[in-house]
Amino acid sequence: GAPNVSTATAVREQHGHDESMHPCAPPDAVVWPQAVGQVQELAALCHRCRVPMVPFGTGTGLEGGVNAVQGGVCFDLSRMDTIAELSLEDFSVTVEPGVTRKALNKHLRGTGLWFPVGTVGM
Repeated sequence: GAPNVSTATAVREQHGHDESMHPCAPPDAVVWPQAVGQVQELAALCHRCRVPMVPFGTGTGLEGGVNAVQGGVCFDLSRMDTIAELSLEDFSVTVEPGVTRKALNKHLRGTGLWFPVGTVGM
């Protein structure tokens, strides 16, 4: 329930597009799971009811991947933002899907490590 679910038009439209040229295609609802178990339950429910699932991070994609062209439920993962484990020895970090690059770099500050913006195809 609220505040973890919204069917408000403005919220749906915010989650129905990214930075691509594609027109907005809003989902039928937006949910904000806060734990893996909630994602699993929501995914199982959507699967049983044959409802499309659309994951949403920050909405900065360039491919239209968040556009809910067949409706469905948008899973906004921004509240799942825990940095669970950092191993300086093997340069690995375990994060939840809502962790942004900026948040990770803030966490890494002082370790000598950083997570750069990737370049595709170079």
